[in-house]
Amino acid sequence: MKKRNVALCVILSIVTIGIYGLFWMAQINNCANELADPPKKTGGGVAVLLTIVTLGIYGFYWAYKMGGLLDEALAKRSMPTQNRNVMYLILQVIGLGFVGWILMQSTINSMIPDAA
Repeated sequence: MKKRNVALCVILSIVTIGIYGLFWMAQINNCANELADPPKKTGGGVAVLLTIVTLGIYGFYWAYKMGGLLDEALAKRSMPTQNRNVMYLILQVIGLGFVGWILMQSTINSMIPDAA
C-alpha cells in the first residue's frame, strides 16, 4: 500500500478514457480494506466487476460503504472520523463520483505514514 498522487490518478483516468479509473477504484477499495480490516471484505476487482455488470448501480452502494470503511480505518488510528457516507453517495448519484474518489484517496493518503 502506498500513497497515490491524486492529480496523477485523475490525469491518467482522463487520458485512458476511464480505464485507469477502474484500476484506481479497485486500489481505493483494497487500501480501505487493508486499513480498516473489516470482517467481510469485498475485493477491489470484485467491486469494479459488480459496478460494470450492474451498469453502475453497485457503484452507489460501494461509494456509501467506502465512507463507513474509511471511518473505521480513521477510528483505528485515533484520527477524527469524517462521516462522508452520504456525501460520497450523493456525489455518485449526481455524476461526480470521481470527486468522491479524490476525497477517498486523500483520506487514505492521510493514514499512510510517509516513507523514510
